[in-house]
Amino acid sequence: MKIKITADSTCDLSPELVSDRNITVTPLSVTVAGGVYRDGVDITPDALYEKIAACGELGVTTAVNMQDYLDVFGALLKEYDAIVHFTISASMSSCFQNAQIAARELGNVYVVDSANLSTGIGHLVLDACDMARDGVDPAEIKRRLDEKKEKLDVSFVVDTLDYLRRGGRCTALAAMGANLLKLHPCIYVKNGAMGVGKKYRGKLSACIEAYIRDRLSDPGTVDARRVFITDSGVSRECRDIAERTVRELVPFEEVIHTRAGCTVSSHCGPGTLGILFYRK
Repeated sequence: MKIKITADSTCDLSPELVSDRNITVTPLSVTVAGGVYRDGVDITPDALYEKIAACGELGVTTAVNMQDYLDVFGALLKEYDAIVHFTISASMSSCFQNAQIAARELGNVYVVDSANLSTGIGHLVLDACDMARDGVDPAEIKRRLDEKKEKLDVSFVVDTLDYLRRGGRCTALAAMGANLLKLHPCIYVKNGAMGVGKKYRGKLSACIEAYIRDRLSDPGTVDARRVFITDSGVSRECRDIAERTVRELVPFEEVIHTRAGCTVSSHCGPGTLGILFYRK
């Protein structure tokens, strides 16, 4: 059986991984400075930041619509027997709902609500690629990953709350206080929704190291097969500290660096970094 793995652009997998695994990506859209751009196709995160700085307004992200899913899935089903598609958490976007409608109309499309974002989705996508390669049927791939997604540990440290404030996800007072105190909160994903965890204080690079030490403080509970270090644009120093700390604490078989796409970046802003992995 020939199975195609597809995912929304919110999976934040690198172009190299997408190409190597033959993954088809369906881009969300970002509206900023009067223009509408496809995430990762027409605009990059750095270009997005430039437009936001110039116009003074945040970009607005839009889900993949049902017709786009119908077009992509319909074309792929001419070559493949079935599709397994991954979306950002249904509680964060209407992508899952739209993909489900398209799947019901076409048939042989299995849509997985990742209950997650960024390379939390990416983990599921890569696992699905491995299962498809090994001959697992699409319904079983969906069933296994619907179970496995509960083991994902997904979180980020945010440099500034300004983007979250302007996006309505925190108050102006909280953002001002955090900035004055040089606080860098940890944003985590649980049950498909984002929450605020521990707040770190001081230089961003030091906060990133402290955050990683906290997340990996119990290495016996960590699945050491693979970890993503995903950022929305940080210094080389921060990336190096993140990798060094991760490798010091857990002997991961794979440590993969990726850059967050425009959808995630538009909500968290530059200077965000997270480690994303499975618990046992």
